Amino acid sequence: MLPLFKQYPGLASRFPHLALGQFPTPVARLARVEADAGLRGLYIKRDDLSGACYGGNKVRKLEFLLAAAHCAGAREVITFGFAGSNHALATAIYAGQLGMTSISMLLPQVNAHYVRRNLLASHAVRAELRPCANWLHLILATMRRVVRGMLRNGVAPHAIPAGGSCPLGVIGYVNAAFELRDQIAAGELPEPDVVYVAMGSMGTAAGLMLGLRAAGLKSEVVPVRVIEREMARARGLRRLLRRTALLLHQADPAFPEYDGAVASVPIRDDALGRGYACFTEEGQRAAAIVHEECGIVLNGAYTAKAFAALLGDMERQALRDKTVLFWNTYNSRDLSSLTADIDYHALPASFHRYFEQEVQPLDQNGLDR
Repeated sequence: MLPLFKQYPGLASRFPHLALGQFPTPVARLARVEADAGLRGLYIKRDDLSGACYGGNKVRKLEFLLAAAHCAGAREVITFGFAGSNHALATAIYAGQLGMTSISMLLPQVNAHYVRRNLLASHAVRAELRPCANWLHLILATMRRVVRGMLRNGVAPHAIPAGGSCPLGVIGYVNAAFELRDQIAAGELPEPDVVYVAMGSMGTAAGLMLGLRAAGLKSEVVPVRVIEREMARARGLRRLLRRTALLLHQADPAFPEYDGAVASVPIRDDALGRGYACFTEEGQRAAAIVHEECGIVLNGAYTAKAFAALLGDMERQALRDKTVLFWNTYNSRDLSSLTADIDYHALPASFHRYFEQEVQPLDQNGLDR
């Protein structure tokens, strides 16, 4: 049984759940980095290993979101993101395992090696990839595809929001906080003073912020924004926290009611760089440090920027004598068996430019290929 459901049994009957991942994910110690900075401890929560075939933070959310789609009798799911969306790929992989077709509505982005890999892997698992030139195009194309699905299947594709970030998806990371509490109790790590996590669609950060408080932990979440402010505002984070807390409290009144203090943590805005998916010098340096220490590959769009924020605080002595946890939300499973034999010309023509044009300069010699 999920740690959250053990604590609040009333939730188990209200929220269908599919065991897609491998939990609990392990915790590792970055001993050399912590020693250089005078930390009490520096740990990494390895959600990169959250699934046997594909890891990262989306698996926890999809265990609830795809369960809802399955219970609704969906034959198709439709989701949204940028061209290299890790969420769209994760949805395609796990929906496919359940016999559902995944439709990915994808916006343009800065080029990177991971974009190429994710597009090829999505095609390999038979995702329906739909390029969208802008947000208006995405909305109109989604409406057309929903109507087509209704006419063909008698039921509309089941919608999964970008990043899986809605109250139902956020429950996956509320549960993750209880998983962490159990690992602390088992002696795998001391209770962290701070938990650093990349924040894009806000669901992972919201779940941890809400879950850590409900689990009785005092750890402070440091959400590091890796996307433009208009897509990840403090107001949106508060709304997501409030709606998720209400959903859980209504399902089991023993779950704490929303306390606005949980949202008082400031969002870190200093690691984004030039914009979403634009790699930074600081991020690439952070990725190199982590890879040298433990062989883990961070992603220049997300986790490398979050770890760069951690390093910056460490170098300013802001974390001295503290126990710090970095929550790794990026997949580390090898996808080469999926992508090796795929010709990019099989993709819709709008995606060909990601293979025919150079990746951004900071990714040309990067680790994440």
